[in-house]
Amino acid sequence: MESDFIYHVTTPEKWAEAQSKGQFEADSLATEGFIHCSTEAQVAGVLERYYQGQTGLIKLKIEKSKVERPLIFELAGSINEVFPHIHGAINLDAVVDVTPV
Repeated sequence: MESDFIYHVTTPEKWAEAQSKGQFEADSLATEGFIHCSTEAQVAGVLERYYQGQTGLIKLKIEKSKVERPLIFELAGSINEVFPHIHGAINLDAVVDVTPV
């Protein structure tokens, strides 16, 4: 079922770094305390708002039930929409697919 998954947009370099470290950490984890994710329906808007003009990006498909850190759906006040946030590093076995965007 598609609602079993959330998504995170990143670069191939950050994904390669995660594979060598054994876990994925976005820059926002250090600055905001969580990793920004999206539902499938939210990905297009996220790309439009935050990644316009960037190329070579990838999308991590994350199985929610496999995430070992707290996964909380929280309101993003700037756009008044609820997004999934992972409060900690993402364990690699939760990432079930990686696709170019």
